[in-house]
Amino acid sequence: MKNISIGLIGFGTIGTGVVKVLQKNAALIRQRLGISLVLKRVADLDIDSARSVPVSKNLLTTNALQVIDDPEIDIIVELMGGIQPAKQFILRALKNGKHVVTANKALLAECGAEIFRTAAAHGVDVAFEGSVGGGIPVIRAVREGFAANHLLGIFGILNGTSNYILSRMTEEHENFDKVLLDAQQQGFAEADPTLDIEGIDAAHKLAVLINLAYGRNIKLSNIYTEGISEITPLDIEFARELGYKIKLLAICRGNAEEIDARVHPTLIPEGHLLSQVSGTFNAIFLQGDAVGPCMLYGKGAGMMPTASAVVSDIMDLARNIQKGISQRLLPAAAGTGALRDIKVRGIKNIQTRYYLRFSAVDKPGVLAKIAGILGRNQISIHSVMQRGRRMRGGAVSIFMFTHEARESNLQKALRQMNRLSILRGKTMCIRIEDGFLQAE
Repeated sequence: MKNISIGLIGFGTIGTGVVKVLQKNAALIRQRLGISLVLKRVADLDIDSARSVPVSKNLLTTNALQVIDDPEIDIIVELMGGIQPAKQFILRALKNGKHVVTANKALLAECGAEIFRTAAAHGVDVAFEGSVGGGIPVIRAVREGFAANHLLGIFGILNGTSNYILSRMTEEHENFDKVLLDAQQQGFAEADPTLDIEGIDAAHKLAVLINLAYGRNIKLSNIYTEGISEITPLDIEFARELGYKIKLLAICRGNAEEIDARVHPTLIPEGHLLSQVSGTFNAIFLQGDAVGPCMLYGKGAGMMPTASAVVSDIMDLARNIQKGISQRLLPAAAGTGALRDIKVRGIKNIQTRYYLRFSAVDKPGVLAKIAGILGRNQISIHSVMQRGRRMRGGAVSIFMFTHEARESNLQKALRQMNRLSILRGKTMCIRIEDGFLQAE
């Protein structure tokens, strides 16, 4: 059997890591495959900057089509990111009969159905382990390890930047802006951190997992997404006093007919394993009807963890090439239905418990007015606490936990409360997950 030739598009951080793994572990890879993986061509717009890995200049090109259209290349690895021209390159590679490896979660979330359909039409495979969870093998777990299960729930800390920020805020009692600036200076956050702190990156990854878990396609616009920029040390401290931690959580519950899919800051019981995930680490908690609860944990991003996942995909495709097979695994664990859209329960229709924080004028009758509005909207109060005068104008912080309520009722109540002259500023609302996520 001839060696397997690899073409790489994107020689940035992850691309450099992939080349490092291919070079450093070449003997191990050859031993496990029985053949060698040969890097034949590398395309990037910048081929002059020095990298931390040696590559012959003869392999480098600024023209991606020289990689995609090379008849001797078996597997194309796309690591450039973004939607275009990555989508154009992947579709062309598939139509050329080449297998593709990608870590591009945004592209798969937006255009996955078209990409998988094209791969099937041309009898080739798309592998994407590196798209979710970095070095955590969650794609294989959902696609193969949980294949005999109906997945009842997915709960994921899927973005290392937001988890790092919330962890620092929790441990050091610092405000969001200060920790974000420090994270940017240390390289844990981008200069423009919007995708991370507003939950968009986590929503991309959740969309990929939903496709696999439920065998359906989901529109990104149907995943309710909310970020962490309004979380304060006060919220974190009060949550901790009552036995909770705040995490940016990607949530999916349901079945192949209808799901509840959302990304937002969430109060998690402090005794649950997910609440212990700190720093830049990721974790995915899965609940299967047969296997029960299972959690995968590890580094969710970075050069080498993601490169590890990408090279594992390359090796998996190389095995298929050796055996002369393809499409052994369909794009989604549930089968061919992956190309159909799934029905998503709107955020207004979910029912959960809520944490509320008000800044209110300190005078008699304030709590009664708030409780009255909640009651008229079928929202029952579980517990309430008032802190002393700490703000200008004599305002106090009132913290409240509700019993389970419908989101539409809660939002209606918040609109009414935010018009009250006795309240100062917008009411903070954070959803609570302590049904599936009971303390272990």
